[in-house]
Amino acid sequence: MPRAAFAIEQSRLNDRTEERALITRVLSGDRVAARQMYDAHAPRVHRLIYRFVGDTDLAKELTQDTFVRAFAQLGTFRGDAALSTWLRQIAVRTTSNGMRKVKTFRRRETDLDEAHPIGVTTRRADPDLRARLASAIDALPDSLRLTVVMHDIEGYTHAEIATAMGVAEGTCKSRLFDARAVLRKALAEFADFKD
Repeated sequence: MPRAAFAIEQSRLNDRTEERALITRVLSGDRVAARQMYDAHAPRVHRLIYRFVGDTDLAKELTQDTFVRAFAQLGTFRGDAALSTWLRQIAVRTTSNGMRKVKTFRRRETDLDEAHPIGVTTRRADPDLRARLASAIDALPDSLRLTVVMHDIEGYTHAEIATAMGVAEGTCKSRLFDARAVLRKALAEFADFKD
């Protein structure tokens, strides 16, 4: 095994060992460990939920619900996947259930200018293009929207999305292909650039 690959594998083993030790501490009632786990994972869980619900208060509430469920079910975590993957699954289920309870699928993808920045600098797009893109993504069926947001906006892999949604990886790839085709059609007028 090449040195770089060995180093990556060792890092993964160390991360899993540290993760397992943290989980053991949380299960034994260590509140500091619970806070460490929450602080390590809450920002990404919140960002993912916020992308779907488009409402800061609702996203905060669903993030809290996600962690309440996660801590209650932590004893069932087997460690087959990373803790972040397991938390993402809970977040997706919690958000889906929460949105059903709200009964109103308000605009789920919202302008990121309203979200609190996490230290990432982004380029500004044409306001008309941004509005049309947000509208086109919002018009996608839930399964396609969830897939395109998780993959193209949040950067999750197909394997992570498949696990979170409980579908085959090929299904995620197919959904992403279909979503991009719909978005290309909806944004076709913006592709006609002049030299």
